[in-house]
Amino acid sequence: MAKTPGRDQSEAALYGNRFLTEEVPSTVFPAIGASPTDTLRLVGEDMALEGDPMRNLATFVTTWMEPEAQRIIAENLHRNFIDHAEYPISAEIERRCVRMLADLFHAPGETTGCRTQGSSEAIMLGALSLKWKWKGRQKAAGKPVDNPNLVFGGDVHVVWDKFCRYFDVEPRVIPLAPGKYTIGPDDVAPYLDENTIGVAAVLGTTFTGHMDDVVGINRLLLDVKRERGLDIPIHVDGASGGFVWPFLYPDTEWDFRLEQVRSINVSGHKYGLVYPGIGWLVFREEADLAQDLVFYENYLGKTDATFTLNFSTGAAMVLAQYYNFVRLGREGYTYVMTQMKDNARVLADNLRATGRFEVIGEDAEQLPLVAFRLLDHSSYDESDIAWQLSAERGWMLPAYTLPPNAQDVKILRALVKETMGRGLVDRLTEDIVEACKTLDLKGGAHPKERAQVKSGTGY
Repeated sequence: MAKTPGRDQSEAALYGNRFLTEEVPSTVFPAIGASPTDTLRLVGEDMALEGDPMRNLATFVTTWMEPEAQRIIAENLHRNFIDHAEYPISAEIERRCVRMLADLFHAPGETTGCRTQGSSEAIMLGALSLKWKWKGRQKAAGKPVDNPNLVFGGDVHVVWDKFCRYFDVEPRVIPLAPGKYTIGPDDVAPYLDENTIGVAAVLGTTFTGHMDDVVGINRLLLDVKRERGLDIPIHVDGASGGFVWPFLYPDTEWDFRLEQVRSINVSGHKYGLVYPGIGWLVFREEADLAQDLVFYENYLGKTDATFTLNFSTGAAMVLAQYYNFVRLGREGYTYVMTQMKDNARVLADNLRATGRFEVIGEDAEQLPLVAFRLLDHSSYDESDIAWQLSAERGWMLPAYTLPPNAQDVKILRALVKETMGRGLVDRLTEDIVEACKTLDLKGGAHPKERAQVKSGTGY
């Protein structure tokens, strides 16, 4: 590349940086490197164009941790968690976290589990265990094992569909309906047969933040076991709700207090309040982990049993999760969840008071969020509000349609997180109202503008 006349590398080093005038590396592996300062500034300038995490109302993932937790993470980024022989304390801390979660979820006795990269890996592993345990029951009964199916509602995350496609399981998806965004026993019953490896129930759906009727589904499956001899387990997808319900709704039964609940996943990097990526899988009993999933290896210096889908991964987030457990305890987690719930209620009250919005399902137990939709769609819709709010104030508010058969229902959803204080709640309300006033005057967004709307659910 030709140099700019009168400028050379020494001048750039003295007065600026080389990427002020050079194109940044983007398509070809660089022939030569750059100084640490130039590289830091280059990446920093790119990241300055990212969305502001404080205004990200879409993501469930943690965007703030205490400085002490950040220090633990920074000081342990070099540790490969899978090297149990070299880093046995990291492995012990994982076991401590699993035991604490088993206690939180009311496991009846000794159990097992593991850290995962997030709930997606935990769900894959939990569902694989359902499949292998089902195969074992079928083989013991002399029955075929070539047509497994898994039952779940349309309110699940896409990872459940991925599991079925990747691991050759028939998905039996229960459709939703306008005004009905979770599933219960009457929905599940018609889909069950001897090839059902399990039922997936959601604790805190991505779409509206509510829970499936786990108690009712458990009762149904106990009846099925007694009357038809089919032992069909439940896996609870607690990706979001597993760190919410124990503290906000401790008397609600959804976990191992219910007999057919055999495994639970939860995301530490959501309401576990840890940066990405950390998830957890916990089994009711050790026997609920299918031994076909366990591999033994000794090439890291000692014999280890592993049943994760990945191998090398950092230990830092496991340590950060343990930090939060010790730092907050039940009392601290209850305080944080209650604070978020209270601010979500204020936001819901504010939005309802505008006379423009319907708040969805706020009387039911729910994640700390507000799902809402317009009362009047004559001039513009929820996607227009999301775009206008982003254009005017930089808020990232997701607008999306619900799964079949509620695909004609479009909603907005605002996560109220630990860092969203009362002042920000009031500011958000004002900004939403101002966006609506702008839309009142100009109408809905141009189709090209609407295509720019952040429409993902932020799972």
